[in-house]
Amino acid sequence: MDDIQPVDFSIDDFVDDFTHCFTGECRVSVLPILYRINQFISDSGDLEQLLSLVLEVMEQRLKMRRGFMTLYDRHSGTIFVHDSFGLTEEEKAQGVYAPGEGITGKVVERGKAIIEPHLRESADFLYRTGGPKDKARGNGAFFCVPIVHAKKVLGTISAERAYRNPRLLKQDVDLLAMIALMIAPAVELYLVENVDKVRLENENRTLKRALKERFKPANIIGASKPMQEVYELIHKVAKSRATVLILGESGVGKELVANAIHYNSPSAEGPLITSNCAALPENLAESELFGHERGAFTGALSMHKGAFEQADGGTIFLDEIGELSLPVQAKLLRVLQERTIERVGGGKPIKIDVRIIAATNRDLTGMVDAGTFREDLFYRLNVFPITVPPLRERGSDVITLADHFATAFAKENGKTVQRISTPAINMLMSYHWPGNVRELENVIERAVILSDDDVIHGYDLPPSLQTPKESGTAFGVSLESKLAAVEYEMIVEALKTSHGHVGDAARELGLTRRMLGARMERHGITYKTFRTAEASR
Repeated sequence: MDDIQPVDFSIDDFVDDFTHCFTGECRVSVLPILYRINQFISDSGDLEQLLSLVLEVMEQRLKMRRGFMTLYDRHSGTIFVHDSFGLTEEEKAQGVYAPGEGITGKVVERGKAIIEPHLRESADFLYRTGGPKDKARGNGAFFCVPIVHAKKVLGTISAERAYRNPRLLKQDVDLLAMIALMIAPAVELYLVENVDKVRLENENRTLKRALKERFKPANIIGASKPMQEVYELIHKVAKSRATVLILGESGVGKELVANAIHYNSPSAEGPLITSNCAALPENLAESELFGHERGAFTGALSMHKGAFEQADGGTIFLDEIGELSLPVQAKLLRVLQERTIERVGGGKPIKIDVRIIAATNRDLTGMVDAGTFREDLFYRLNVFPITVPPLRERGSDVITLADHFATAFAKENGKTVQRISTPAINMLMSYHWPGNVRELENVIERAVILSDDDVIHGYDLPPSLQTPKESGTAFGVSLESKLAAVEYEMIVEALKTSHGHVGDAARELGLTRRMLGARMERHGITYKTFRTAEASR
């Protein structure tokens, strides 16, 4: 980086090319633009307007297909697209590089231009911002020049277009190198004045992209029909501003659904504030939800913004809404009706713009009948209900989730668990899961910790899953029960490996065929269950 030199080009040759038009495209018309750029730098130096002018020249005068300027954030070590043309918003957001990574990263690292005459043949182009993968654009060239000031690389200018004349390609590289040299002081000034802003914008862009990826419905684990119906409802309601009521048993993942709705909604750029109503003491619930003024009550030493005010411009998620007292329900109803709040101890209404998502595992209809939940509030909340199915109704999602948790906890605990045995799968599928996904997660974490090899066995699962049908024993944790469970597990695994051939399974277990047959009969195991078509030939 200390030996960075600007791109080598001769001003005499450069002007000569411009005036004689040897390349089939005359660049004389660009000379007044260079003068205009220089004049603009002298008069204003505003980088945004300056870049707009440069990109306009690239697109309209130089007939570039695509072009973009990147800035280099030295603090985080990232290079990101600051302005562009010909790129979609998604492609622009994906244009993030590290020094030395791809063509852009190499230009920043070396401080020298890179020219790829045939982009499709380039080994360094990463296609993060799209590219000429199709034949129609396969003959395009791509080049990237550094923006250097005082031997420091501040960013790059990149362009893509098709060239029949190599001399015209070199001419355009030289032209953009000259423009980069001219705008470098303005770029450095912008970075100095906006270094924190640039860094925060870059981090914010990265974080939002990660959050959106993390919480989009496709990444809620499970492909069962009941969950597909939930995904369809999320997709339909996310783009609206409607109030959503998420229903379901404890542990089914209602908060994941709320997150998916928010991060795929028009208010995704705003905050998502979660308030667990069950955890709010009755005497503090109003203050936590709507805020309080200084001195409103003993201990109120300063003004406090409540959850609704913090969520302004975004979404508030009211979890366990059924736990709110009737007085707080009345105040919440007023907020839903008028879209204004009043802090405790304050008499001034505060207008808020908030999308409301509520969730509960309670039977709100029954609570309305019993008089413990306001009927008018229920109808205000029940605009768009989504019921998340319990785990016992999600079929094979149990195994999909179990595999996901096993991989995650194996990595976290330094284990080499790679699969779940057949008897363990049978136990997981037979269990009724009163605690739903949260209980399954805890069960798999425990099993990974207990596992002594790369397999989760049935005997690694807790006693509550050791059913007589699946373990071959009566419920219990005695030594005899444990030994019987281990024996059952080993026989099943041996028969599975041998495709139901009793003789091969017996040899693997170190038993005679007669001894294995007796044990299979005691556990109610039949070899036919493990016979495959291939093994039966």
